[in-house]
Amino acid sequence: MFIPLHDANALKYIKVQYVTIGLIAINVVVWLVTGLVATQAFSDAAVVGLGYIPAVVFDFADLEPSLVLVPEDATYITYAFLHGDFMHLASNMLFLWVFGDNVEDALGHFRFLLFYLLCAAAGALVHGLVQPDSEAPLIGASGAISGVVAAYFLLHPKVRVWVLVFFRIPLPLPAVIPLAFWIAQQFYMLAVNRDGGVSWGAHVGGIVAGGLLVLVLRRRGVPLFDRTIVTPKAVRHVGAAPVSVEEAAAQPSVPPTHWGRQ
Repeated sequence: MFIPLHDANALKYIKVQYVTIGLIAINVVVWLVTGLVATQAFSDAAVVGLGYIPAVVFDFADLEPSLVLVPEDATYITYAFLHGDFMHLASNMLFLWVFGDNVEDALGHFRFLLFYLLCAAAGALVHGLVQPDSEAPLIGASGAISGVVAAYFLLHPKVRVWVLVFFRIPLPLPAVIPLAFWIAQQFYMLAVNRDGGVSWGAHVGGIVAGGLLVLVLRRRGVPLFDRTIVTPKAVRHVGAAPVSVEEAAAQPSVPPTHWGRQ
């Protein structure tokens, strides 16, 4: 297991990752209100009323009218802004902070927000398909975060990421190593442990959605797998001697750069 700490991956299209920061802020505020400041009764009501409950969504059970806070279908999204405790919140937000900015950069602000919400919904859907009669509320941003991880994996597998391996050994590794291991672990755990306390189905749903959505939502010209982008030659300085087409062709080209590798 690993914890991401930092990636040296400069933004190329946006100056500030407003959506990523906004999502982190919303999650933190919601946790402060529902998990720290509020009474236990209020927190429980928020979890039941805003969490994703498969048995309710698939009409195997009904909530008491007094517990209903939003329409059933809205819980495909609202569940992703609730967290059980500080570590649950912190781990999800750390992943979002390290990987979200570059995915937002590749997609653009609005499309990244859409991407995030769709990954959250996909995570809830797969969780529900795996446990359709479950009456336990699903909460947490893990489905959406899993989509962000999958997108980063496809966009920047060669970028070095500082991670804590086994929660104690700091190492700079190409993103493909820890992220491939993490993604494989989610599928493996879904196969062997569907009924545990962690919703591996939500993780897998987010991964699949994120991997597919980044293919169609990324900006035009944004490459996958850190492929080389060849930049155009520099413009000739004013006052320099004219250069023929043949001479220009004979001149060495500008070395290629790698998208996301600064």
